[in-house]
Amino acid sequence: MLKGLIGKKIGMTQIFDETGVALPVTLIEAGPCYVTQVRLPEKEGYAAIQLGFGETNPKRLASGELGHLKKSDLPPLRFVREFRIKDSEYKVGDKVTVDVFGLGERVDVIGTSKGKGFAGVVKKYHFKGHFETHGTSDRVRAPGSSGSGTTPGRVYKGTRRAGHMGSERVTAQGLKVVLVDAERNLLGVHGAIPGSKGGLVLIKDARKQ
Repeated sequence: MLKGLIGKKIGMTQIFDETGVALPVTLIEAGPCYVTQVRLPEKEGYAAIQLGFGETNPKRLASGELGHLKKSDLPPLRFVREFRIKDSEYKVGDKVTVDVFGLGERVDVIGTSKGKGFAGVVKKYHFKGHFETHGTSDRVRAPGSSGSGTTPGRVYKGTRRAGHMGSERVTAQGLKVVLVDAERNLLGVHGAIPGSKGGLVLIKDARKQ
């Protein structure tokens, strides 16, 4: 059975469990999603389900995207993503809702982290920085030496330097499902997930159970 949904991060709140302990919870507007394509091993070489989420104005989509959806009598959907599967009973046009997940299940949530712009090594990699005394004026937050001299005569790839921070694909693994509201298409997971409010997220069955 397909255990995957496309959703939108709403924000964080807290709920109380049966013992009265307050749990930090992230609310996700998950689905409803539509099956827009079924990929088969004998045809495409792998098995996957393509889901669409978020009805939108047709003018926002390219003609190829509209044609792909109209072929299956589906509404214009803003986001389309694939989920790998082993076997599935779904067919094109089916609707997938939050009911695919149950309370207590573990899920992985994939999103795009908040962009921080250009950041120095102290902020980006938690470098300690230099002394603030004995004549140090403008080197406090500088990265320092980048390597040796003649050998190797260059800076190694992967060296931690200042640069663009954030705006990366991040997966929060093994989050527990603590709320499933089918009427309002809400899914609540214990803990934080990547991205800002309104950001697109993918919810999958946890790989590490």
